[in-house]
Amino acid sequence: MTEQVDSAFGAQNPTSVERRGDRELLVTRTFDAPPSTVYKAWGQPELFRRWWVPKTVSGISLVSCELDVRTGGKYRLEFGAGGSDTMAFYGKYLEVVPNERIVWTNDEGEEGAITTVTFKDQGGRTLLTFQEVYPSKEALEEALQGSAVALPEQLEQLDELLSSIGE
Repeated sequence: MTEQVDSAFGAQNPTSVERRGDRELLVTRTFDAPPSTVYKAWGQPELFRRWWVPKTVSGISLVSCELDVRTGGKYRLEFGAGGSDTMAFYGKYLEVVPNERIVWTNDEGEEGAITTVTFKDQGGRTLLTFQEVYPSKEALEEALQGSAVALPEQLEQLDELLSSIGE
């Protein structure tokens, strides 16, 4: 499955979502910002909060965002809908190379993926590659019906943020 998803408002940088085999999801998008700026948006909680939750998912907010983006560090994202019930996503960073690569686990369940995000310089622009490898075909199928659906919107929101923060 390869799906080219055009960004909202006819943006110049479409998001490509591709299923590779039975266990891998690959998402790519180019941003009109250098890798250091894109990396910063993934690693600083105050920036991450501004783009990670899709705006079309009404009533959901990121109530807690803890990111210790370094090899061996941990993260925890807690989402809520206004009440006392929240949903947490957490894991650890397996490899962090500033401005180049972040690899983390998704430890909230047995079917969690290993996620790798790379930031490749393309003359002042960044080719972002978001790859998830799941432990089973079923886990990938579940992601394709759930969290993966939001990625194009999230990356569009990231693009909007990057244009506002600059270098």
